[in-house]
Amino acid sequence: MKGETLNFNIMSEKEDKAREIISVVSNALKEKGYNPVNQIAGYLLSGDPTYITSYNGARKAIRQLERDEIIEELVKSYIEAIDEEK
Repeated sequence: MKGETLNFNIMSEKEDKAREIISVVSNALKEKGYNPVNQIAGYLLSGDPTYITSYNGARKAIRQLERDEIIEELVKSYIEAIDEEK
């Protein structure tokens, strides 16, 4: 391995972080009896963090990302899922 160049991909790390945070938030919302789609959509449209429960640190976690980063990850995941169905 000596002398080999390692590939460092910032986007991949950002995507992984976004996926992890969305998963944590979604699970916390489900555990508290909320519909994660409705609550996350409300947050993304309004910017109001009270759409996200503070349970298990979900509200704090989601505020680590910009809303556009969340939207980008959700759209990307949706398109990947559609492509897998083909």
